[in-house]
Amino acid sequence: MKRSIKAPAKINLSLDVLHKREDGYHEVKMVMSQVDLADRLDLERREDGQIKVELSEGFLPVDHRNLAYQAASLLQKRYKNKLGVSIYIHKHIPVAAGLAGGSSDAAAVLKGLNELWELGLSTDTLADLGSEIGSDVSFCVYGGTALATGRGEIIKPLPSPPPCWVILAKPPIGVSTRDVYQSLNLDGSIREEYSDRIVRAIEYNDYPSICANLFNTLEEVTLPMYPEVRRIKERMKDSGVDAALMSGSGPTVFGLVKKESRLHRVYNALRGFCDQVYAVRLISDKEA
Repeated sequence: MKRSIKAPAKINLSLDVLHKREDGYHEVKMVMSQVDLADRLDLERREDGQIKVELSEGFLPVDHRNLAYQAASLLQKRYKNKLGVSIYIHKHIPVAAGLAGGSSDAAAVLKGLNELWELGLSTDTLADLGSEIGSDVSFCVYGGTALATGRGEIIKPLPSPPPCWVILAKPPIGVSTRDVYQSLNLDGSIREEYSDRIVRAIEYNDYPSICANLFNTLEEVTLPMYPEVRRIKERMKDSGVDAALMSGSGPTVFGLVKKESRLHRVYNALRGFCDQVYAVRLISDKEA
């Protein structure tokens, strides 16, 4: 038995870091939306109980350090399943990019093995399991667009944002999410929560308001730490996007473009500046 499943990337339309929690995580409020840049995972059921992971890109771990492996192992142990799986990941999402590629792969494994191993688990149960693997996995299980709170695992689905193009640009560097959060200085001051504004803008289908309220607390750490990210954001704004923001902890920057006639100019301007550039669309809730 085999299954093939897509694992889409995500962007953060907002990322408010509220405070540090007693458990060591940070309390966040963020709006995430999937885009149609995706890895593809081929899953094949094994009768020998082994979990085997292969990747089209050879520089990622294929053992317990891989989130897709962790997802299969968690399901296997939690439900005392004697079946195994061979997982082949066709990588298209850049690695360590702030686009939740690994988390989306893990979510795809949870959903695919739920069918392949005939576990009969609900989406909510799969999302709860995903939260044990990583903070973004729960969102990736649900997909579409959502407000995420807690440490990112409490998910409230939202309508699809107004349709637009998304330009992604990733510089040739990796960013450690752990390091960025550890370097974040939350001085105890009350911060405005942009996520609520983005939620309202989505509910009113208000594209200009979405563009006006894109916000990411982590930019105040990543942009000074990695000047390449700041330069890409500035280049993106200069090339004519409607709005630009860093996704997650970076280093990928995305720009929103409503008019397709402007899309090619932005894309070409960035391609001369950065190797990894993608023109994609937001995934609607009907596609998720």
